[in-house]
Amino acid sequence: MDELLSGLRAAAESTRVRILFILAHGEANVSELTQILGQSQPRVSRHLKLMAEAGLISRHKEGNWVLFRLREEDMGGALARSIVDLLPGSDPVLAGDLARLEEIRSRRAEAASRYFAENAAHWEQLRSLHVREEDVEQAMVKLAGGAPIRQHVDLGTGTGAVLRRFAPQAQQSIGIDSSRDMLAIARVNLDAANVRNAQVRHGEIYALPFPDGFADFVTIHQVLHFLEDPVRALTEAARILQPGGRLLIVDFAPHDLDDLRTDHAHRRLGIAAEHMAQWLSRAGLTLAQHDVLSPPWRPQGKGLTVSLWLATQPRSPAMTPALKDHAT
Repeated sequence: MDELLSGLRAAAESTRVRILFILAHGEANVSELTQILGQSQPRVSRHLKLMAEAGLISRHKEGNWVLFRLREEDMGGALARSIVDLLPGSDPVLAGDLARLEEIRSRRAEAASRYFAENAAHWEQLRSLHVREEDVEQAMVKLAGGAPIRQHVDLGTGTGAVLRRFAPQAQQSIGIDSSRDMLAIARVNLDAANVRNAQVRHGEIYALPFPDGFADFVTIHQVLHFLEDPVRALTEAARILQPGGRLLIVDFAPHDLDDLRTDHAHRRLGIAAEHMAQWLSRAGLTLAQHDVLSPPWRPQGKGLTVSLWLATQPRSPAMTPALKDHAT
């Protein structure tokens, strides 16, 4: 009862309700919330502090940023989402907040698109600065096991490296990427490797061009740290997985290399194991195994730790929650 009353008191202010509404559509930092709300940073920070203390929202520090999101568990999380669900979709103030949030997201997407277009030809070289891709790909194959794959879908396929690696055991593979520059290079690489059972398509990770249960194996290799809404991407990946299908995810473990955000369009400085477990659960998937590859020694400094997660689609999956319930 005390926790519920504390949460209600913390939310009983119009700006705080607006903040809950914004965070229901994705995580944001103080600067972004200040732009959306049109209020001073000290005032917004105070609202965030009170709601975090009441358990309505959670804060996560990544490098120089502190990101806020709706709390995912306990009474506070349930209360926050209940409040958001009661808000009228036609409210002009909330509609304005959402429009400004979309403007910020558009600017982020444009920056990422420019980065990918400018660096597509050197992508393999850039990634090798952080971790040995050969080691990661070998670990992926080991974790996936040697069983034949009927239909493989690689999300954010980039230069097609994962398609090439799994081609020997896949009957058919399809790579999806939103960057046409990346797809052009992937096609060249697949041709050069004489891979005939793989193709690449232009598409969005949040709206895949496949029916439910299309694939028995889906991979997401070093993609989630670029995304605004990883849970939405995981939910879409779960949708196209057949019952008993597997999802293999590779991404960086948490780190403090803030220049990857400023110079390389990373939205997140790695992904914590507990966050991934929560995201997979919300997408209706079961975490089967989590492996970690220690960073290689490098003369210029320590490399990045890489995490691998293998998840499965239950053979009798429950109904997937609405996407709005998956906003981070």
